[in-house]
Amino acid sequence: MQETSFIVLRGNSMRLDGGTMFGNAAKALWRKWMPADENGMIDIASNCLLVKTGNHNILFETGCGAYLSPDMKRRFAVKEASHILMQSLAEEGLTDADISHVVLTHLHFDHAGGLLSAWEPEREPELLFPKALFVVGEENFKRSKSPHYRDRASFIPGLAEKLQASGRLVFKQGGDRLVVDELGVEFSPSQGHTPGMLIPWIQAQTGTVIYTADLIPGLPWVNLPITMGYDRFAERLVDEKKEMLDRAVDEKALLVFPHDPDYAAIRVEMDPVKKRVMPSQRFETLNITL
Repeated sequence: MQETSFIVLRGNSMRLDGGTMFGNAAKALWRKWMPADENGMIDIASNCLLVKTGNHNILFETGCGAYLSPDMKRRFAVKEASHILMQSLAEEGLTDADISHVVLTHLHFDHAGGLLSAWEPEREPELLFPKALFVVGEENFKRSKSPHYRDRASFIPGLAEKLQASGRLVFKQGGDRLVVDELGVEFSPSQGHTPGMLIPWIQAQTGTVIYTADLIPGLPWVNLPITMGYDRFAERLVDEKKEMLDRAVDEKALLVFPHDPDYAAIRVEMDPVKKRVMPSQRFETLNITL
């Protein structure tokens, strides 16, 4: 039996408005959870999950990448000019050509931008990962091609067409599975943040890992009522979050966060006193074998 390794890779980081990221929480509360600068901006990480099965290298998301022009990088306070995910892969002895699958929970730019090469003057960014299958939720893919006015800025113009042209696009829906070697990935549907987001429940022989996507972008959002201003349907998101956390407790699952700058992953348990799900273990980095 091949061992399965789970490694969190860092991609390009940003800074975003804390008030928007903690939409329904008062500033006095969220500033206790995450430090902010004088403009209320907080650090946002790009945590991508690499799963190595022995025969395949599966990458869950790519972060915001470095495809944005210098003006747009300043707008979103992207800190690095180079493509940090490519450097993180190199530290594992890999390139983007070694990735067999790229799984995308949704196609917002801060999750899918790393699919594209770094910005160069007078040159359109190219699609990376030349051998990978691109696993995408069909509903969110359609949303990315025809977004609402409220969320159109979250999607990358032309990315859907590049994915289609690759001939390696694989559509999934809620309830579908992806099987790679002895690894199974169950896709749980989520509509609260963006229509058609899919939450991967990665099931190895010895345990379950959840890539939480923007259902729970980082540790503070484990607090059940806390939602982002970016969420389309906040009450629905809270219900979806509760369902995920309750099941995570039952399955003793590991939760991997896409945006937390301090903690890559946690395990959770039900607090019998507070009557709610709470972190039981916290991992600042993640490089484990299940």
